[in-house]
Amino acid sequence: MNKELLYYIPSGEFGKEGVLSLLRTHPEIRFVSLVGIDLAGNDTDEKIPIEIFMKDYDDFFEGKAVQTDGSSVVLMDIATLNDARVDMVADAGVNWYVDYNEENLYTNGRPVGTLRIPCFLLHNGKFIDSRSILRDSCKYVASELKKLLASGKTVRGMEDVPFADIEDIGFTIGTELEFWVKTPSENETIQHLSISQRLQEQYWQRMRGNVRTAMEETIEELDARGMHVEMGHKEVGGIKPKVDDSGKTTDVCEQLELDWLFSSNPLQAADNELEARIVVREVFRKHGLDVSFKAKPIIGVAGSGEHTHVGICAKLKNGKTINLLAPSDMKADFLSTIGYGFIMGILKNYEATNPFVSSTTDAFNRLKPGFEAPVCIVTSLGHAPEVPSRNRTILIGLVRDIDNPKATRFELRAPNPFTNTYLAASCLFLTSLDGILYAVHSGKTPAELLAELSKKPEDDANYLEKGRAYRCEENVFEDFTQEERDAAFGKPPATVWENVKTMRANAGKTAVITAGGSLNKTIVDSFLASIVYRWKNELIDRIIPTTEMLVKGFKKLQSEDDLDEERWDDISEKRFALIKDTKSGKCLCTLLKEALEAGDYDTASDLQIEISKKGEALEKEYYEYALNIVG
Repeated sequence: MNKELLYYIPSGEFGKEGVLSLLRTHPEIRFVSLVGIDLAGNDTDEKIPIEIFMKDYDDFFEGKAVQTDGSSVVLMDIATLNDARVDMVADAGVNWYVDYNEENLYTNGRPVGTLRIPCFLLHNGKFIDSRSILRDSCKYVASELKKLLASGKTVRGMEDVPFADIEDIGFTIGTELEFWVKTPSENETIQHLSISQRLQEQYWQRMRGNVRTAMEETIEELDARGMHVEMGHKEVGGIKPKVDDSGKTTDVCEQLELDWLFSSNPLQAADNELEARIVVREVFRKHGLDVSFKAKPIIGVAGSGEHTHVGICAKLKNGKTINLLAPSDMKADFLSTIGYGFIMGILKNYEATNPFVSSTTDAFNRLKPGFEAPVCIVTSLGHAPEVPSRNRTILIGLVRDIDNPKATRFELRAPNPFTNTYLAASCLFLTSLDGILYAVHSGKTPAELLAELSKKPEDDANYLEKGRAYRCEENVFEDFTQEERDAAFGKPPATVWENVKTMRANAGKTAVITAGGSLNKTIVDSFLASIVYRWKNELIDRIIPTTEMLVKGFKKLQSEDDLDEERWDDISEKRFALIKDTKSGKCLCTLLKEALEAGDYDTASDLQIEISKKGEALEKEYYEYALNIVG
């Protein structure tokens, strides 16, 4: 970190003249980039000379200064080829970060910087970007809650809360970033990584060499941007690095995590996450390390999540803040009436949220039993109010500190580093509103709401659905068979198409997230069309060719042993079934391509699951075959 550089301009600390004056004292900041976020979470990086920005400052906040082509990003069926113009409107309500290029030095010897200003995207007079959707969703939820709480309606168990004095509703978001790092040439075997994980050799280990240096530098860089890192540590995946003759660390393959302070501004929280990924990539690259934010970069080894914490509070006219999720007596109850409604709304309507959380095949590769990744729509509260839950097998859990009510929140465990936090958080707050409205209007006490949340699958309920349970304090993976999980909590989707299909089959739940008009039907249809398009083309152009190359690499090895011959014959037959067309029939990969090209997505989804299972089984079978051969 260079103390002479300006790393960010804090929101609200400078007026127009203050900003321009600050930029004049840092002539190495040569460019401005308006950062718009499309529906997939991709960000723009358009270089505008700083002189133009300073000259036309006001126009940047009115959408007059910058236009871009929206047809080449994920705004499908909105910004089309014949109607592609998108206006970019700078956002003065969040921090502006400076991104430095250390390979390009200005005349004063400092690296050339680009001021990254988050913005909103306008198309034909309507906001259509991820940032504006989160902004408008929170505005809608806040407005509806303020009306509800100011109506004089009795909220059972919260009679002592001065609802008439509420000035505003606040939302908190916090994310935890997990990622893998490796030296570019490193290609460690899955077997070594898997064994190291089972033996629990990595978590809490010391970082060494260039990994340690890069992590320490990253923490300093993020702190310089006002993000206040709370922790940087090793995660469960990885192996011990090696050291060459010169003492340099080589063969790095490790999983890491970074956590920083929550933000009470939802847009700032999501912007911080985007900035953190940029800083991590740049710093680790400088130290010769590749970074992967994929949910499951290595099949068979721990994937990377991005646990997302959400909460809601009331800001009173006297300046005080009340956590609306926390009960009046932390030792007597888990949650307040609003808190129970909050989690019940999220769980009941999660089928409408899920496509925004898990939108890629990579995301579903992580969401499989056995890797502490959630697959069932279920929560955990704890066995008693004084015993906090640490159940890592559920979808969304209650986080609470009995001595600090303001820390009460929920942690969604399904997101991964490429989940679009802007849209996922929008859905969480919108669906929570549905549950809060029920909890308040029903007139139920916290105890009665807890009973409904804790219902058995066969129990009837006023709000939650019959045929499924929503709370579990047991290990969802170890204490239930797959059949028992599906019966208790519903069968989870296994592919992008199943996710989309499930959402479309739950029109009432989709209506919950579109109620406020921020996530309107046009946006939802565009998002769903885009993830199906990417799913289809990734299968055809990446996943199928990768499967074919993997299977072609399974070669017959020299052996005269009858057992080895039998094993190879079995492997060979399975290879053909996966990737080789014959006169007697087409292979699974060909059938998958044909189904995708014909738009038969039900068949394609089933084939994808079958190919994945058979491919993984074949890989294990070949490993055992090869291991048994003695040269």
